Amino acid sequence: MAESFSVTRRFFDDKNYPRGFSRHGDYTIRESQTLEQFGQACLALESGERQPATAEEKQFVAVMKGERAAETFLEKVWVKYRDLTSKTKRIYTLSGDVSGDLGGDDSAE
Repeated sequence: MAESFSVTRRFFDDKNYPRGFSRHGDYTIRESQTLEQFGQACLALESGERQPATAEEKQFVAVMKGERAAETFLEKVWVKYRDLTSKTKRIYTLSGDVSGDLGGDDSAE
């Protein structure tokens, strides 16, 4: 994998992990290191910004498109990262109808 997924800078997700992957608790040390080392390449391959150059990268793109299941450690870590960061957080609120109209039939008035 030396020539595959090569990048010149580390990957950080300040929006979802402002203190870093390893300090958040979602990932093992190995997973955190893998995300930092190869995350830029994964993001570029997934978005189409970078074209796959090796068999490993082509397989990764196929996994991201849902054409095959994640097999390698990197694929599994990236799928885990995407699952944890792509889910929208649900916010539950209590609200009432302030007008007093509960949608009943008004013809009886």
